[in-house]
Amino acid sequence: MLSAISNATPAQPVAQTTATSSPKSTQAKPQPAATSATTDTVQLSNAAQAALAAVQEARETPAQTAKEASGGDRQAQRLLAKESAAKLHAK
Repeated sequence: MLSAISNATPAQPVAQTTATSSPKSTQAKPQPAATSATTDTVQLSNAAQAALAAVQEARETPAQTAKEASGGDRQAQRLLAKESAAKLHAK
């Protein structure tokens, strides 16, 4: 379900001053934007979490996969087994 953000504050323009020939010219300093004290959270569905994990695994380097497999990561171990089986069938 999507809903519009209603508590967003628009940006305020900052006044610009022009430099004068005086050595002690003053310039307006931009004020930092007001930050909201609330924190927004997002909850992903199981399908979205699985898709995100698949994308992250696809970006993983072979060295990283091997390191994770040696550390006990079952998914990495299955991937290495699948890749080695594919190499055997390709020969």
